[in-house]
Amino acid sequence: MPNTLYYGDNLDILRQHVPDESVDLVYLDPPFNSNASYNVLFREKSGEDSPAQIKAFTDTWEWTLETERTFEQDIILHPGTPSAVKDMIAAFRLFVGQNAMMSYLVMMTPRQAELRRVLKPTGSLYLHCDPTASHYLKLLLDAVFGHQNFKNEIVWKRSAAHSDAKACGNTHDIIFTYAKDKSKFVWNKQYQSYDLEYIRTHYRHKTDEGRLYRTDNLTATGLSGGGYEYEWNGVSRIWRCPRETMERLDNEGRVRYTRNGVAEYIRYFDEMPGVPLQDMWIDIPPINSQAKERLGYPTQKPEALLERIITASSNEGDVVLDPFCGCGTAVAAAEKLKRRWIGIDVTHLAVALMKNRLKTAFDLEPGKDYDVVGEPQDEGSARALWEQDPYQFQFWAVSLLEAQPQSEQKKGADRGIDGVIYFVDGPHRTPQKVVIQVKGGHVTVPQVRDLKGVVEREKAALGLFISLESPTGPMRSEAASGGFFHSDLWNRDYPRIQLRTVSEMMAGQGFDMPPRRPMYQAAERVRPQEGEQGTMDGLERA
Repeated sequence: MPNTLYYGDNLDILRQHVPDESVDLVYLDPPFNSNASYNVLFREKSGEDSPAQIKAFTDTWEWTLETERTFEQDIILHPGTPSAVKDMIAAFRLFVGQNAMMSYLVMMTPRQAELRRVLKPTGSLYLHCDPTASHYLKLLLDAVFGHQNFKNEIVWKRSAAHSDAKACGNTHDIIFTYAKDKSKFVWNKQYQSYDLEYIRTHYRHKTDEGRLYRTDNLTATGLSGGGYEYEWNGVSRIWRCPRETMERLDNEGRVRYTRNGVAEYIRYFDEMPGVPLQDMWIDIPPINSQAKERLGYPTQKPEALLERIITASSNEGDVVLDPFCGCGTAVAAAEKLKRRWIGIDVTHLAVALMKNRLKTAFDLEPGKDYDVVGEPQDEGSARALWEQDPYQFQFWAVSLLEAQPQSEQKKGADRGIDGVIYFVDGPHRTPQKVVIQVKGGHVTVPQVRDLKGVVEREKAALGLFISLESPTGPMRSEAASGGFFHSDLWNRDYPRIQLRTVSEMMAGQGFDMPPRRPMYQAAERVRPQEGEQGTMDGLERA
């Protein structure tokens, strides 16, 4: 199975493209039912005060006819839905009622059933959520996976103190972990760092070279299974190891003697892997404004979080699936850790961001290093996307330029701008704006005239017009009357108004413009890791 990005509804993609028992690990961070609209914020490097706000998804829910259809067709009447899941969702409806929360649970239910289907018997699922719906989701997962396959409720501290007006500050997320079969799941033991107080109180000794260490008892008094009785250093005891092992440890400098001559084993701090991983994760900070890996996506999770999950519950070459992949942190972490991966998202905005991230972090190219399924491949499929969802067509067309999409707003609210690009020019490297318009239907001369007006109003350097239909001769004449933008930096003229069809752009005929700033902040370049994590020396019984 090649590494693949899918655009589309993850329920349809799971059912149509992902075979039974083909995935080793599922991580999902679905939109939380927190009655809030999340905007992707791409801070403009132009120096303007307000950031461009791009609506990636709105996680507000309401009970509609479509929700009712999903409840009946995709859950109650669907042959793949286990009876326990049908009983649970029916009970939810009686208790919760037909409201936003129930609509959210109806959306999640068939997807959880499909995710269990695609997991291998050795696989695990990690569901990332917040306390708003975590209690309902726990019951849902119990019904889908069986309560006996529950592994952990992980608490991840995602922020510092909050000042909530009439409640305790909400600073954590919940990550539920389930196995497909708890008797078979993959688990690679992980460790967390010791806290400073533990180090201070337990590693109180220091060698002349500055190595911290602690000592452990070598006697076997009270030890189940007995030990080895002999005299060592003038002290007769029942020891944990035979004389030969004691001699070896002493020669290696691993034995320290008390005032009474009793041997103790030396454990060096720098050889210890840390505390075995617990279910309270406070050692991985969230993405902040200064983080190197920050891409500008508000719900972006730190790579360290996903690396811990992927390392613990999969092996190299395994398949990691993220059905709500957003900016693609799970995909990036899987690539870094030499896993195969599948990413799914319902917006072309997210798919474009993931493609950019894979390029800047790993130098991966779509079609060469991984597959992209669901994006238009020709004019016909582009037209089909426009007929299905004009907004997603707009996002996709703008993504061909790796430009900043504008917010998905009501008609007319975008002020004639579907995308923006910035470049710098002049002796002072002054930011210059390029505005983009996308048209899916019939194109006319007044539309080009309107773009000229937007360019004037925005004081933009260039105006780019993308259309499905070929521009007419009068349209091209109107565009030519816009004149030129002269670049002092590159000492050449660029047509101020330019027209391209989708077919031309897909054939590699881009716009003529100066080199520009990238749409997304580049992902941090992945470099080979130096060295491996140390292992703990233990005492072996001979």
